[in-house]
Amino acid sequence: MRSLIIAVAQPRVVALDVATNATIHAAAVRAAAARVVVFPELSLTGYELDAPLVSTDDPRLAPLVAACAATDTIALVGAPIDGPYIATLAVDGNGARVAYRKQYTHSSEERFRPGPGPEVLEVDGWRLGLGICRDTGIPEHVAETAALGIDAYVAGVVDSPAGELVAAERARRTTTEHSVWVAFSSFAGPTGGGYTETAGRSGIWSPNGTVAARAGRAAGEIARATMVAEELARL
Repeated sequence: MRSLIIAVAQPRVVALDVATNATIHAAAVRAAAARVVVFPELSLTGYELDAPLVSTDDPRLAPLVAACAATDTIALVGAPIDGPYIATLAVDGNGARVAYRKQYTHSSEERFRPGPGPEVLEVDGWRLGLGICRDTGIPEHVAETAALGIDAYVAGVVDSPAGELVAAERARRTTTEHSVWVAFSSFAGPTGGGYTETAGRSGIWSPNGTVAARAGRAAGEIARATMVAEELARL
């Protein structure tokens, strides 16, 4: 039976402190005991829209690279990158690479360019379609990503506490319309962009729309589930 252990983490994040955040991310990777660990939008800097850009060869990422090497994990982390774009970096024991650039930016994110299109990350035969925050609510984005033949739709998000229900509804809609697993990592605790409080409640949903795992609202929580390909085949 083909399976993949995935976790959604919502670490405490220190504004603009990539070195500290990379160390906190590394601890979350070690605690998660998962093949893939998903982090929120702009998790390496906080949701700070004026944050300096992060490069894939940034030496401050070394603790995270080391944790991924030690645990055989791929960490999907959020960062502002050259372009500039809001991006998801895939970090493993060999270093970091750009996996996806956010397509549907908010009007408040005018500094950033829209990404070029949908992307899929393949891990152990699993095809993970990638999104970032607002992307998850754009039906065209989800449909175009699903059309690439994905097994799961994975995203990092930032929401106000009231947005918890919106994220859950988007997740359930994606599972039922496209018969895929969904994993959303949602920011917890205060961050930039006017967010004095964020939603937390990161979650993983099975292809039939049921909750496989869900975190609470507190920073530092992790939710973990085993995605099973048999669940996809039943639908």
